[in-house]
Amino acid sequence: MKNPRDIIIRPVVTEKSMSLLEENKYTFIVDLNANKIEIRKAVEDLFNVKVDKVRTMRVKGKTKRVRNRWGKAPDRKKAIVTLKAGDKIQLFEGV
Repeated sequence: MKNPRDIIIRPVVTEKSMSLLEENKYTFIVDLNANKIEIRKAVEDLFNVKVDKVRTMRVKGKTKRVRNRWGKAPDRKKAIVTLKAGDKIQLFEGV
């Protein structure tokens, strides 16, 4: 099994993801090859909470032009994790 720190790359801190905190939903950038079961296990191990639901989406990287060349940002995978009632992740509390 993969290390939980390899599965969860970083949290997403945007206006939309902060509004989801009221519904007890937390958003993370995760490994492209991670499935919902691995994401659930990694969040439970890292933050000592119980996960109710995991929703994932793949986000294609945007194409950008730098001087005379075209480049592409890497693809990524986002996971929206819903926790059981009463559980909170302290990482997001001060943001």
